[in-house]
Amino acid sequence: MATIEDFEILDIRVGTIVDVQPFPKARKPAFRLAIDFGVELGIKKSSAQITVHYTAEQLLGRQVVAVVNFPPRQIGPFISEVLTLGVPDAAGEVVLLAPGHAVPNGGRMF
Repeated sequence: MATIEDFEILDIRVGTIVDVQPFPKARKPAFRLAIDFGVELGIKKSSAQITVHYTAEQLLGRQVVAVVNFPPRQIGPFISEVLTLGVPDAAGEVVLLAPGHAVPNGGRMF
């Protein structure tokens, strides 16, 4: 069982996708995202295997939720700085987690 202290270690924030690029060098189809987490954190990069449900056009300007305090992770030639969060649909494909209403970038989940 996790404790509330375990949960409090994670820094989960909302940000807005400001750039989307294809990531042809990824093993599975993916996008390279630039996500704006506001003044405190700025723009961070993430790789996401979300090409089944989303196009680049649909992602641009969309708010997402991400873990921002994991160490950077090398994904092929790309450094992913945050983990963009999603849940699987019935077929196991990623559906992004997002706030139900527009909120300020950088807001921390609690």
